[in-house]
Amino acid sequence: MEVPISGGGGGGGGGESISCHASQVVGTDGEMDGEAMARFAAGAGLLGRGLSYAVVSIVGPQGSGKSTLLNHLFGTSFTEMDALKGRSQTTKGIWIAKAVGIEPFTVVMDLEGTDGRERGEDDTAFEKQSALFALAVSDIVMINFPRKTTLLLVIRDKTKTPLEYLTQALKEDIQKIWNAVRKPEVYKEAALSEFFNVEVTALSSYEEKENLFKEQVGQFRQRFIHSIAPGGLAADRRGVIPASGFCLSALQIWKVIRENKDLNLPAHKIMVATVRCEEIADEKLKSFISDKGWLELETAANSGLVPGFGKKLNAILDFYLSEYDTEAMYFDEDVRTAKHEQLESEILKHTYHAFKKMLEHLHHVVLNKFKSDLDQSLRSGEGFAASARYCVQSSMAEFDAGLRDALVKHAEWDTTKVRSKLEQHIEAHATSVRGTKLAELKANYEKKLLDTLAGPVQSILETGEKDSWACIRRLYRHGTESAILAFSASLSEFELDQTTIHKMVMELREHARSIVEEKAREEAGNVLMRMKERFSTVLSRDKDSMPRTWKGNEDIRAITREARLAVSEKNMLITPVQCKSIWRQFNAETEYAVAQAISMQEAHRRSNNWLPPAWTVLLLAILGYNEFIFLLRNPLYLLGLFVAFVVSYAAWLQYDITAYFRHGTPEELLAPASTSPSASSSKLQEPGAATVSGSGAVSGSKFTVIILFSGLQQR
Repeated sequence: MEVPISGGGGGGGGGESISCHASQVVGTDGEMDGEAMARFAAGAGLLGRGLSYAVVSIVGPQGSGKSTLLNHLFGTSFTEMDALKGRSQTTKGIWIAKAVGIEPFTVVMDLEGTDGRERGEDDTAFEKQSALFALAVSDIVMINFPRKTTLLLVIRDKTKTPLEYLTQALKEDIQKIWNAVRKPEVYKEAALSEFFNVEVTALSSYEEKENLFKEQVGQFRQRFIHSIAPGGLAADRRGVIPASGFCLSALQIWKVIRENKDLNLPAHKIMVATVRCEEIADEKLKSFISDKGWLELETAANSGLVPGFGKKLNAILDFYLSEYDTEAMYFDEDVRTAKHEQLESEILKHTYHAFKKMLEHLHHVVLNKFKSDLDQSLRSGEGFAASARYCVQSSMAEFDAGLRDALVKHAEWDTTKVRSKLEQHIEAHATSVRGTKLAELKANYEKKLLDTLAGPVQSILETGEKDSWACIRRLYRHGTESAILAFSASLSEFELDQTTIHKMVMELREHARSIVEEKAREEAGNVLMRMKERFSTVLSRDKDSMPRTWKGNEDIRAITREARLAVSEKNMLITPVQCKSIWRQFNAETEYAVAQAISMQEAHRRSNNWLPPAWTVLLLAILGYNEFIFLLRNPLYLLGLFVAFVVSYAAWLQYDITAYFRHGTPEELLAPASTSPSASSSKLQEPGAATVSGSGAVSGSKFTVIILFSGLQQR
């Protein structure tokens, strides 16, 4: 229920004309109307007042003029009792209105009178509930530890008794009540003055001295102006519920009172602060998510690197956190701080994806710039190690600067993994480039060695001079050492470890040797051709190198023999005949060792396998006793058996009968041996003989190549 309020009240407010509404927030059934409370707060402008407001309520007997006093004192228009109709209940439940013409913003509550007959037996319960509610929510008549409450006692229909005596008597009575109240152990010895400021004022009778009553009310009204200022009636503002939470606080207090629960005001304050701070935080989070500046920044971060990302995001974040702090500044500090941190965490969680995208873009930009800078530095002729070191340092410095630019000051995001990943990618690229450069450098020097050695070696081998091998060795040594010296100098720019340098140098040296070896092998295949060229030269030209003219009196056979022997024997290292002879001698000498090994193996096998078991010897001795006696009586038979044994044993050893049985060819016992063990080895391929079939000079050339390689190896 809402009642329009217009016009000014009593003294001090007569010059104003303000339209207002009084709202019933607790009905006759004792239930609070939360919607009516919310409508009053919104319509009166209470929600934005923060702590700059005061609550005044009045309690007292029914028909004592409470509503009349409030209307004259605060300019409200609560329904007043009509004295002509007799004393009856006028205010039912609890009504609320805004004081007119008083700063700060003042909420006035008119409570149903006590000891009314209309409620019957329920009067005591509602009286206690409403009184407790007034004390809980009001600044002027409320009990709310730990701040002091002003207990203002208004004496109506003042008599001739001096106010000082009345004040003293009332304070003594209140002190007695305080002493009789059961208090918690911690406040057992506490004085009344620690919790209450007791003040007394008196007003003349409204019915008998109306004009004087209005004058006194006007003076009394001045005490409520700036009531929350230092020294005012409601100066102690500790623990005050902010205006935006007043409706919720009042609703919860009344609910607790109605449910007859223990009133825990500090816990109630925490509850109100928690609910309101959560509401404010949720509102700010939603506002941030839909903020145009943030949406534009998020879109830009998803598409590329945004300069000043952290600064821009910090500005948006600070704006909404500051708004939260402003709206929640009057609530409990612990709750307010906790919800501030929660709001900050939720906003940062929402922005982390954009920050992560920024780091990805930064990683990509820095890595590409490192690749470009390194390539440009190497093109300018700088050493690899120095270039790589400088580019790594500058790239990581650029990444750190970009990271600082993107960081959000409120966040504690770990970026070490991102930085480590960038370092790994930079190192991998540097290693790849170094490998490529080293491969190019090695290939370059291998080509230089090929140009230095291949042609000259081929030329030397083609001429076939007597100092060819010495010349090749000198050429190999000089070319290789020069290349290695230059190669080692080139490797210094890479700052490699000694093990790696040594390995690469040895590989280059081996490559040089392989060039000479390959050329020698190529020329070895051309020996016959070279011999034919030499033969043709000697045959077709005379000793003065002039073309030979065949006149008919030349000894062609002698010239042919001379041409075929044009290569001097003293310049020939190994002749083809010597090559074949050495190979046969090698086979013969090594065959003896092989035969010895085979004989020892067979002897060992016979010693283990050819002896009969002991029982067979015993059996032979028993069964052959008569034969043995016969042989002893006829020595001639015994001699014949001995000779046969010797001959058989010699044949056994000569033809190696055991080997034939071992190979499963006993028929070969009947085939006479026509070759010795050394001769049988001639079945093996003779490398020299294999090449002699074309020309005996070929085998000699091959042994010449072998000697060349041996000489290179020794060098």
